[in-house]
Amino acid sequence: MQPTELPKELAARRIDRPVPLREHVYQAMQELIISRRLAPGQHLVESELAQMLGVSRQPVREALQWLNNEGWVDLRPGYGAFVHQPTPEEADELLAVRSLLESESARLAATHADSAGIARLRDLNKQGFEALAADDVDTAVALNAAVHRCVTELSGNKVLLDFATQVDRRVRWYYTPIARQRGKQSWQEHAKLIDAIENRDADAAARIMAEHTERTRKSYLEQRDSSGAQEEQLTELPTRRRRRAPNQG
Repeated sequence: MQPTELPKELAARRIDRPVPLREHVYQAMQELIISRRLAPGQHLVESELAQMLGVSRQPVREALQWLNNEGWVDLRPGYGAFVHQPTPEEADELLAVRSLLESESARLAATHADSAGIARLRDLNKQGFEALAADDVDTAVALNAAVHRCVTELSGNKVLLDFATQVDRRVRWYYTPIARQRGKQSWQEHAKLIDAIENRDADAAARIMAEHTERTRKSYLEQRDSSGAQEEQLTELPTRRRRRAPNQG
């Protein structure tokens, strides 16, 4: 006869509560960093962030610690929190890994993609051209990520999709400052990639994706080098903490 009582370790489980406020704050701040509204090297003041997000300082402090653990923010004892300034080596390593993952995704997509998937890719790319024409950088960056994610989804490989999802936010962070620089060429490269996938040409799809991601990598590094002097000024440590404003009355 089967036992009717749950094991103690299962009986002790509870349904998760709603997402804690610190997680919402973390997500909001992460998006501000990815979009460069909080710029690399920028000093992050808890009270200002709390006021901007409409929360108390405690969830902001917790979110900053979380962002620090994941490499989005640097906590410097005696100075405070700063948006992380990615080094050329960090960007180079991540974008190189991205190229390997997405080249394989494109190769597999050319084998597995159906007509609905091809239509979805073409629609996303069409929207990308429209965002480019409207000079809507935020939308263009989001659509660029959507095209790449769609290709990975069409690969049919869930492990590849898991890995690609892990690097997606970092890639968006690196792509944002070069979205205008890459401009029309990037979306034209997407169109060639979609053609190769539709034609079931796996080798061409992998090659086009590799060339596409390599151009993005080089564009980022060139942009990073050209703006290096300005970013060094942003990351220079202040000589002391900011003083609190005196109470007015």
